[in-house]
Amino acid sequence: MSDNIITIEPGKRGGKPCIRRMRITVYDVLGWLAAGMSHAQILDDFPELTEEDIRACLEFGG
Repeated sequence: MSDNIITIEPGKRGGKPCIRRMRITVYDVLGWLAAGMSHAQILDDFPELTEEDIRACLEFGG
């Protein structure tokens, strides 16, 4: 599942894994979750993200 969601481009965000070629990294999402944001809060703040994106970040980081 996360193979199509998590992308790595050498010139973008220092080559960190990003979500669907956006500039939002896996580590951004994991950091927001670690800071106590809920999935709903993240999706409200970043409507370009989906629940599947958040789950892919958790799988990637897990």
